[in-house]
Amino acid sequence: MLAVTSKAVFHGLARVGLLRRLASRYGMAPGYGFARRFIAGESVDEAIETARTLGAKGFAVSLDYLGERVGTLELADAATRDYLGIIERVVASGVERNLSVKLTQLGLDVDRATALDNLRRLLETAGRHGFFVRVDMENSPYTDATLDILETLFGLGYQQQVGTVIQSCLIRSSGDVERLNTLGARVRLVKGAYREPKSVAHRTMPEVDAAFIDLAKRLLDGNPYPAIATHDPIMIDAVQTYASQRGLAADRFEFQMLFGIRRDLQAALLAEGYRVRVYVPFGKQWFPYFMRRLGERPANVAFVVKGILRDRD
Repeated sequence: MLAVTSKAVFHGLARVGLLRRLASRYGMAPGYGFARRFIAGESVDEAIETARTLGAKGFAVSLDYLGERVGTLELADAATRDYLGIIERVVASGVERNLSVKLTQLGLDVDRATALDNLRRLLETAGRHGFFVRVDMENSPYTDATLDILETLFGLGYQQQVGTVIQSCLIRSSGDVERLNTLGARVRLVKGAYREPKSVAHRTMPEVDAAFIDLAKRLLDGNPYPAIATHDPIMIDAVQTYASQRGLAADRFEFQMLFGIRRDLQAALLAEGYRVRVYVPFGKQWFPYFMRRLGERPANVAFVVKGILRDRD
């Protein structure tokens, strides 16, 4: 219940205008803004430099251009054009060609058909350059639309370059995993960072953890290339044990983690021979993402407070 409460608190704080203004001033300040622990930067060039550093250490990477829930078609078009520019910069830089995209950033709240068209524009360009694009999963009101759009994309021939995300906190996820395994879509499994109503979500962390392990096993058994996204050593150990019991090679799946979180665990898994992908978030719309990270692990607040005090000295 503590995890649920902390999510609610930080989701509420993310909507406070004063905090947004303070974060904008201090969070990404040159040198050492407190948010730089979790955010690679506000520009694609900063993200590419971070990706290059991680790649040199042996990590796989995925660039995550932050932004969500745009309210006009013009903003959705602008975000799509931003992505096209990001693709060009990534190609020129030589870093790994892997992106994460949110459908509400492309206009899902405004017009579903437009969001699909914008995603197709992105995939057409990305496909010519060998990118893989992960359609991120937002909170539960968007789950059906996200899965339906993914199925539409598969019917249009994009099977090799697009996948999505499943959240173990949602009660419905068992059926969604079976649907995606049957479709042959690559799935990223997460616990889930959104505040959800009790009618659709597990209410305790033991329930979320048990669902995560069950879903991970189903993905290891039936998904073409599952991504197990967690910083929880207990979840990781359960996946390693099951993969060993099933005789699955280390390259049959990958672990995924977020930039700046459990770097020790990232390095340890890489040293054990597992493929580890680090999500590299960047962009000016970083504050909601940042607050979700604090909601997942409130202990990070102490780090942030120290950073603010240091920046203001």
